[in-house]
Amino acid sequence: MIKDEPTDNKKGPVAWMAGHSVAANLLMLVLLIGGIVMAYSIKQEVFPYFDMDMVNITVPYPGASPQEVEEGILLAIEEAVVGLEGVEEVRSTAREGSGTVTVEMIEGENLQKLAQDIRNEVDRITSFPEDIEKPIIAIVSRKRYVVSLALYGDQSELVLREYADYIRDRLLQDPDITQVEVISVRNHEIDVEIPQNTLRAYSLTLEDVAQRIKRASVELPGGAIRTPSGDVLVRMKERRDFGPEFAKIPVITANDGTQILLEDIALIKDGFEETTVSSSYNGNPAVMLDVYRVGDQTPISVSDAVRRVVEEVNVALPQGLRVDLRNDRSDIYRQRLGLLTKNGFIGLALVFILLALFLEPRLAFWVSLGIPVSFLGSLFFLNMSNVSINMISMFAFIVTLGIVVDDAIIVGENIYYHQQQGKTWFKASVTGTKEIAVPITFTVLTNMVAFVPMFFVPGVMGKVFKQMPLVVISVFAISLIECFFILPAHIGHRRPDVPSGFFGWIFQAQQSFGRAFIGFVNKRYGPFLRTTIRWRYLTMAIGITIILITIGYIKSERMGFELFPKIESDYAKVTAVLPFGTAFEKAQ
Repeated sequence: MIKDEPTDNKKGPVAWMAGHSVAANLLMLVLLIGGIVMAYSIKQEVFPYFDMDMVNITVPYPGASPQEVEEGILLAIEEAVVGLEGVEEVRSTAREGSGTVTVEMIEGENLQKLAQDIRNEVDRITSFPEDIEKPIIAIVSRKRYVVSLALYGDQSELVLREYADYIRDRLLQDPDITQVEVISVRNHEIDVEIPQNTLRAYSLTLEDVAQRIKRASVELPGGAIRTPSGDVLVRMKERRDFGPEFAKIPVITANDGTQILLEDIALIKDGFEETTVSSSYNGNPAVMLDVYRVGDQTPISVSDAVRRVVEEVNVALPQGLRVDLRNDRSDIYRQRLGLLTKNGFIGLALVFILLALFLEPRLAFWVSLGIPVSFLGSLFFLNMSNVSINMISMFAFIVTLGIVVDDAIIVGENIYYHQQQGKTWFKASVTGTKEIAVPITFTVLTNMVAFVPMFFVPGVMGKVFKQMPLVVISVFAISLIECFFILPAHIGHRRPDVPSGFFGWIFQAQQSFGRAFIGFVNKRYGPFLRTTIRWRYLTMAIGITIILITIGYIKSERMGFELFPKIESDYAKVTAVLPFGTAFEKAQ
């Protein structure tokens, strides 16, 4: 504790912290260490996760045209759900063979209740065509996509599907991968063809055969067996997935035990359902796999795990088959994280160099320390606010990087000014900080308030950008604490000695540069400033003229406006609209 200024040491929290360097150092360590610890536990994702507040109603209508889907299904659903409480907007899409109605909920309403109300209303509709399948009603949820894989080669669809299932299972064996989906493929379908004369010969109908197949391909619970080590669940597993398994189903059992199997009377073929889905990659038939992250998994850990598995799988695949990575979203996450880290180090170095030139190196060091303290300290609190490290929050950190130490620079410069007037470092740190505490506080609060309206942006955009003001406000708040309670303690406990040797030479060079700069300010900038003040009305008129010219230029529409700039994509996309009824083979 400083003993040469006992009166200042009792005047408020700033003076108390300046006089008790242990408390200031403990506060700094709590922010630094707490931030480092939280940095390892905070969620990492490409974009922030949020609920979509939407319910989808999908109704399959095989063989129907888009117009039939609209008239027979969509209009009836729209009329049934549009008046429900909590509904903000209803949209629908008709396509060949199915239709979808999307119901968007008013923000703040109960999504589960709305989904149940929609389900009840859809169940009451009696005007649906007889050929439709059961409506699928589901709350829209966002999967946390990370990377896609393309399995391709000059092979049959069945072979590609088998190896795609193998790759999916191999990926799921990795502890860093939890969710993998095989997409852009047709569902398995087993064709059972029985000639009409064969049915007559055995006195069977197609319905009889279908019922026997259905009864022979089920899984039934068999209860539980209690043992000293716990309960054992019993299931009767008779599920069949492939043609050879169905071939052994007995269709007729005679009194003497003789059986007629399905393969004896039918032609059984493994195949795929008839759909208009086809995928190719690099000119070859392909199957795509999407990998998602779950829970606290990070995009980088999932991507790295996928890359490891792909290297192993490519070695094991037969000749002519290969797996490639495509659309890895962790790449943009890595780039943004690298940009934040790079800018942080560059900003820290520039702040230190400039302050060392105009003030002095030791003062510049303590002021520059405000950058890591503010950033890591904000992580300590952001983790408690359910904020993740994502593209939006990292952009907010980059935005604050250029202004986060403005308050510390002003405080440090004012302390240096008072020290140059002959005061001790302790006296200068207390007096210099208190003198500008009020304007600094309102300056930082103004920066915070500028981001507050982002809390009230409605809809999906509001949910996406909600984390930005949380990050900015947290960083500014920690920087304010640092410049008022940590910085004065570090500067106030400086020894008044003059460095010697190499550091003494640096100190003298810095002092010479500082005096030259002050001379420039006094001889050049000072007279110019006095002139602008003397002719204040002319100065104001020039400023207002510049503002009016700027507004006029914007109003003239010579400067375009767009919410998001158009950025050239890495992919080229071609969409072709063909007449209804065009054969799928012709479209290919």
